Amino acid sequence: MLALSHDLGALPLDCGQVLTDAKLVYATFGALNSAGDNAILIPSYYSGTHDSYARWIGPTRAIDPERYFIVCTNMLGNGVSSSPSNHPLGGTFPAVTIADNIRAQHDLLAHLGVSRLQLVAGWSLGAMQALHWAMLYPEMVRRVMALCGTAFCWPLNGVFLAGMAPLLEAGISPSGLSEAAALRMFGRAYAGWAYSAEFFRERIYQQLGFADVDALLLWWEQDHLEHRAADLLAVLNTWRAAAVPAADARAAMLGRITADCLIMPCDTDVYFTLAEAGIEAALIKQARVVPLQSPCGHCAGAPGRFPNESKFIESRMAALLNEPP
Repeated sequence: MLALSHDLGALPLDCGQVLTDAKLVYATFGALNSAGDNAILIPSYYSGTHDSYARWIGPTRAIDPERYFIVCTNMLGNGVSSSPSNHPLGGTFPAVTIADNIRAQHDLLAHLGVSRLQLVAGWSLGAMQALHWAMLYPEMVRRVMALCGTAFCWPLNGVFLAGMAPLLEAGISPSGLSEAAALRMFGRAYAGWAYSAEFFRERIYQQLGFADVDALLLWWEQDHLEHRAADLLAVLNTWRAAAVPAADARAAMLGRITADCLIMPCDTDVYFTLAEAGIEAALIKQARVVPLQSPCGHCAGAPGRFPNESKFIESRMAALLNEPP
């Protein structure tokens, strides 16, 4: 995908700081209609970029650029948009929230002339952003598809992240590990959370071409070497900052959503859980929970990774987009 850059200028953040010379990198497909209302937004997920959803997009696919104007955005901190690794602030890069990301994306869409979003869709942290879009700009969002993600970082999810963060912190500390060693450890540790017990017990990893668990773990190590520890930590902290609020605040926030929401948790996801997705959905006016039943855990929803799961996801996405207003 050809990446473009949108200048946000001095971006005020929820933490009270201002991110100067902020840039949001994105890619588009298709053409915006004269009314500006045929747009679909797909925000990036953790360790993903605007390229990561390529398997969702194409002629005859549910997300068809001949029908829709599709915008794929990169989260602040992910190494493509403004991030510790590419911004003059470097190690003093400020804390960024999910809401900060949504406001930056809203600025981009206004610049592009988008008036209405037919769909905001995403997997994992992309799903979290999709739900926050519907909370912050309810009048603009027609539909949401939240795949293997919740609006908030529930306690077990927070424990997972709290255990992972020190590995990245060690990789950016002058007295810690080398960055490469920290990234390898981070990737290896993450793999155990990404799948399910059945995935390992039944050796489903062999369907991905891995002869054994060690081969899978080595791939996770090598994959994370493509990132910078400071960037991964920045987005991890964005994720953590979306901690679940008190019950009254949670109900008020989710109650603002007027979009038609399709919530698709995986039944074996161990940190964005089916139960917590259901708790949130019960507080949204128009929300349906359609579980993705798969032994592949959180990764079941990864775009194009597992054929059966991907086929089911796309069929549900097409049905959602074809529902009458």
